[in-house]
Amino acid sequence: MKVLSLRDLKRVKGISYSRPHLYRLVNADKFPRPIKLGANCIAFVESEVDDWLQEKIDARDRTPVLAPEDDPSHHG
Repeated sequence: MKVLSLRDLKRVKGISYSRPHLYRLVNADKFPRPIKLGANCIAFVESEVDDWLQEKIDARDRTPVLAPEDDPSHHG
């Protein structure tokens, strides 16, 4: 099992959320909960982060892509 630090989330997975935003997502059950490794050390289970990323990809793939001219919010 591999764990990721906050720095690893950005460096390894490309997740560049700020610490406060990340905790908002965790508290809203919208991002995997970290594990406490020590008094001042947390980490995220890599497989749980990968599952979260896959859910985002799956959601994207279920949503049709609108061309700019088909998008009602597009003013151009």
